[in-house]
Formats: sequence, C-alpha cells, structure tokens
Amino acid sequence: MTIRILVSDDDLEIRDVIRIYLQNEGFCVYEAEDGIQALEWLSKETMDLIILDIMMPNMDGIKTCFQIRAMSNIPIIMLSAKGEDIDKIMGLTTGADDYVAKPFNPLELVARVKAQLRRQSFTDALQAGKVAPADGIFEVDDLIIDTNRHLVTVSGKGVSLTPIEFAILKLLAGRRGQVFNVEQIYRNVWKEDKFLSDNTVMVHVRNIREKIEDNPREPRYIKTVWGVGYKID
Repeated sequence: MTIRILVSDDDLEIRDVIRIYLQNEGFCVYEAEDGIQALEWLSKETMDLIILDIMMPNMDGIKTCFQIRAMSNIPIIMLSAKGEDIDKIMGLTTGADDYVAKPFNPLELVARVKAQLRRQSFTDALQAGKVAPADGIFEVDDLIIDTNRHLVTVSGKGVSLTPIEFAILKLLAGRRGQVFNVEQIYRNVWKEDKFLSDNTVMVHVRNIREKIEDNPREPRYIKTVWGVGYKID
C-alpha cells in the first residue's frame, strides 16, 4: 500500500527538497502552500502523515494543526524556522507528534517520518486485533488503559489520545511506582538516542493531564516528582 504524505510549507524550495527525499523512500507526496490548501487536500484524500510548517500565510501551522486534531489523530510533524522552545511548545500543545527546527537535515526528517509511521502502523494493528501486546490492560483507579484495543477510559468515559500521548501513559502505567525522568521517557517513547529538549515531554504530559485529570493542577494519576520526573502510583 502506498504511503501518502502531505507537506505544507509556503517555501517551494523546502517543499521540493522534502518531496525528493520522501519520494526516494517510495512515499507518495502531496504539497500545499498554506493551511487552507492542506485542509482542502485532507477533505479529498486520505493521508498517512502530515508535515506542517508553523509560519505560513493565510492559515499558519498552529491553526491548521488545531483543525486537523479536531477530526483526526493522523501523525503530524511540525516545522519551524525558529529554534526557540516557545515554537515547540505551541506546536506540541496543538497536538503535533513531533517537531523539527529549520534548517534541518533531510535525512533526519525522513527518519522522523518513518518513526511516526511505524508507531501509527503498530497502533492501527492493535486496533485491528492483528497484534497482541504483552502488557494487556492497566487499571489505575478509574483510569483503564486497554493496549489491545488502544483505548483509554476514565470513569467509563472514552479519552482520545494521540499515539505519543498513549505511549507515554502506557509506559508510566506499565511500571507503576517507577519514576521516569524526561530523558528516559523520550528515549522509551520516541525510540531515539538524540535527546532534544525537556519541553517536548513536559508538553505531552500536560496534554495527557488535560484529558484524563479532573483537575490537571492536582493530578490523581500522573504525579510529578519534583527535580526527578514523573510516575503513576
């Protein structure tokens, strides 16, 4: 099956570079100049992954990501010409799965794309019942994590998590009582040796808390061990 990837960036040269490298890997690439065009493509075609530039005219990547997340959990990688953490935080808060700062190495971007596709493929296989993970079902009070069906419920109500959010929650719930620092969480979930920033993990944890906690400022499930990391008791 052909993998379809949508690349949304207002810079034609950058789109050309990304397209060439992705096509060399056998991917089918669609292009958009801004968020409006990206959403138009998504209304017509089924995509497997989206690469979104943050700074675009008409509709930027942040607003576009918000709209996509309202209807889909498709993997999203954000691009930005700025390397400041605020851009990363903004991108990940909207529901993006990964972030790459410009200028970037095209080979690194391709590796990030493949990592997200592998993660999504495994998620789809779980939902289809084609694979059975060893971890099974985790219960933490009213929080239930069903890895067989990739489902999370709190007090019987379903919670929609992105693949990255689900992987973090599964990691913590699978080793209850163990404290993971942000670097350990990153290496376990992203499966990469290169650790980029504490904020990447922190923003995802905050997003999970917003979805599963009654009061995210006083979490019942994911506890912060100050100066160390996170755990689920």
